[in-house]
Amino acid sequence: MVRLNGTPSRSGPPAAPPGWKALLALLSLALCALLWVGGLIDSLERPSVVDSLSLRQLELGALATEAVPQGLRPILSGDAPRQDLIEELRRQLEASDEPPLALRRLELALLERSEADPAGLIDAIELQQLATQVDAVRRPLIDALLNGRPVDTQRRQQLLAPWSAPLIVQQLVCEQLPGDPGSCPAEERSLWLLLRLLAVTILPALFLLAGVALVLRQGWLAWRQRLPAAPPLLGPPLSPVDVTLLIAGGFVVLGEVVVPIVVQPPLQLALQRLEAPRALSQGLEVLVLYAALMAAPLLLLAVMLPRRTPRPVGGWLQWNWRPAPSAFSGALVSLLMVLPVVTASSWVIDRFWSDPGGSNPLLELVLTSADPLALACFAFTALVVAPLFEEVLFRGVLLPVAGLRLGGAGAVILSAAVFAIAHLSLAELVPLFVLGLGLGWLRWRSGRLGSAVLMHALWNGLTFMNLLFLAD
Repeated sequence: MVRLNGTPSRSGPPAAPPGWKALLALLSLALCALLWVGGLIDSLERPSVVDSLSLRQLELGALATEAVPQGLRPILSGDAPRQDLIEELRRQLEASDEPPLALRRLELALLERSEADPAGLIDAIELQQLATQVDAVRRPLIDALLNGRPVDTQRRQQLLAPWSAPLIVQQLVCEQLPGDPGSCPAEERSLWLLLRLLAVTILPALFLLAGVALVLRQGWLAWRQRLPAAPPLLGPPLSPVDVTLLIAGGFVVLGEVVVPIVVQPPLQLALQRLEAPRALSQGLEVLVLYAALMAAPLLLLAVMLPRRTPRPVGGWLQWNWRPAPSAFSGALVSLLMVLPVVTASSWVIDRFWSDPGGSNPLLELVLTSADPLALACFAFTALVVAPLFEEVLFRGVLLPVAGLRLGGAGAVILSAAVFAIAHLSLAELVPLFVLGLGLGWLRWRSGRLGSAVLMHALWNGLTFMNLLFLAD
């Protein structure tokens, strides 16, 4: 039992859990460990979204360079953005074990032609080889490029349609098959491209500077012993066995293993009958599966929470949303503080591990999806569902229960470690651990789970917006 001030009851030692519960918790923990170790190892085989993000940013710089003021070009797009893009494309194609996609080969060939001879009057061996390898539907574009004669806008769009070409390819084709003046994407969308480039270059730098300043201020206050004392760490009156059952049994075994087996087949059948576009089907599948995954541990938590024991002010989970302005400001400040530390940890890992792989598959789905309804499903999952669910488990239950035995700092570290491992990505393990430290520190020092949820949602929102700005 936990007193209202968050200290253990002195009425006597807690009752030992029944033998069956302890055995079930131990079995769940063993299965969870096997699944997590296997998932972390498998993450090495998953593709990384880092290369895609790097390529998209270089493409955006090449597209927006003409709209960038001359003095800012070295900072925003580089001195030679197209040459930088050529080098990155070559590096990625050479490093890949898979045969290069026709679209990537086309992009590289067009870039090389544009840099060597804007008129396209150079050797076209790569395009000629590509023409023999693509299907008949896509071949007319290659033939038109080899011919080199101007075409009007409508005809150019017809040639590009079978390729589902990104904006950079559309721009390069427009330059090499000139038709109506000013009709190329870079000219038509110059202001929007410039704003997107500013959003993915200047805004992160400003956030990092603000975060560094806030970290230094926090360090100064700690050194001068001016930080306010943390409130009592309140939480649900659960035992370590209960928490193990909740996370290892409810979240991992039931939520991540049993639920997909039961829910995914009928869900996919229903989506097939709806005949929804592929992107929308992916969005709905992600949202429904994540919501179903939440059901098992949350129902288990509802069963575990006592109904007759008096609850502390703010409830067992200590949401404490009000006052809303201070909850939001605390989340924003903590987010800015953790941002430079996460960035630094990612930078260090990149220096020692050039190709870690294992990015969250949802990132690639957001980056490549153009369906607004699919993006809405992804956004709702990332900005609402995931922060609420993950914070309930890791900062709402695990952290305060562990805090009664390990103290606040030890509980923050433990919850961050479990949070990072649960995402099953070796490449992102350290950055996620640092993020978990920030979320746990906010929950501990503020006494408000709501602030941690807001911070988590803001973090996911920044990531989501960055992906949208880099998408076509």
